[in-house]
Amino acid sequence: MAIVVNLDVIMAKRKISLKDLAEKVDITNANLSILKNNKAKAIRFSTLNKLCKALDCQPVDILEYVEDEEIE
Repeated sequence: MAIVVNLDVIMAKRKISLKDLAEKVDITNANLSILKNNKAKAIRFSTLNKLCKALDCQPVDILEYVEDEEIE
């Protein structure tokens, strides 16, 4: 199982920079960059809530479940 973070896609659609979104969500640029680049191990619901509010989207727009390929 893999959860993919599509934050970069939604940011591009909304034409918002990392810096501007970080300020709106009150998160550091570094932490938002980790999330945006799909390097995060976890996300707090409060952060997800703020991101959805700032980007006017749903969690499904940011997070996507992708099934791992079976190893033969």
